[in-house]
This record gives sequence, structure tokens and C-alpha cells, in this order.
Amino acid sequence: MMEDKILEGLAYAIPALVTGGVAYFIFSGFLKQDSREKKLEMLANKKKEGLPIKLQAYERMLLFCERINPVKLLLRVKPIGDRKEDYIQLLIANIEQEFEHNLVQQLYISDECWNVVIASKTAVINTLKQIVDSSGSASDFRENVLLEYSKKLPQTDTAVAFLKNDVKKLL
Repeated sequence: MMEDKILEGLAYAIPALVTGGVAYFIFSGFLKQDSREKKLEMLANKKKEGLPIKLQAYERMLLFCERINPVKLLLRVKPIGDRKEDYIQLLIANIEQEFEHNLVQQLYISDECWNVVIASKTAVINTLKQIVDSSGSASDFRENVLLEYSKKLPQTDTAVAFLKNDVKKLL
């Protein structure tokens, strides 16, 4: 009699346990899937929210390159006197100030792009230093720079093209 009650209890318990186990596995699978979907959605939102910041950083670096373009720089920054040494220092100080103002943008652009921007800045400064050595005065230096860049594209154009290409990859 007692054995019958135990068997009868097991007859009810086993299907209930099997049903409970199946429900547990199905429900836990559903929760894991839901958790994965929420993580993907959060990641997508994070990327979507970060895109405007990245684009703004690329815009700022493009503007930096345009501002240190030697021809545009000479038009914007006029010599104070006639000494070429004073003028080259003024130009380099202007470039460095622009660079320091945009230094934080490296957080948002690719390392490769950042390196190209730095190389462009360095190349512009080096070219200006080379031209100043063969110039007699500040106005002579300005003419020589304009003449030099009428023959070749400024180094900043390479950086601008690189920045534009990186932005295309983002979009």
C-alpha cells in the first residue's frame, strides 16, 4: 500500500519534473537570447551616439590641415616686420597653437589618420624652415613659399585626402 502511494506520487512527480525541466531550458534560452539582443542593441546605440563625435573630430582635423596649408597660412598670418626669422617663428607658433588646440581629437580619429596629420604638420614646418634659409627677408620668404607651393601640392592635401577616406569608411 505504501509502495503504491510512492509509485503513484512518482507517476505525478516525474512528468511534472520533466515538464519543469523543459520549461526551464526553454525559458533560460529565451532569456539568454533576449540578453544578447539587448547587448547588441546597446552596442549599436553606442556606435550611433559616438558617430557624431567622431565626425566632428574628423572635421576639426580637416580644418586644422586647411589652416596650416602654407599658402592659406601666409594669407592669414602677415609678417610683423621684415625679419624672416621673426616671421618663421610666428608661422611655426601659429601651427603649434592650432595643433595644441586640436590635440584631443586624436581620441576620436584612427591612429593611422592621426599619424598622417602629424607627418603633414612636420613636413609643412620642415619645408618652411628650408625655404627661410634661402630667403633674404620676410617678404622674400613669403614669395618663395608661394612660388614653392605653386609647383607642388601642399603636404596637407595628403592628410585631407586621408581624413576624407577614413570618414567614408565610417559612413
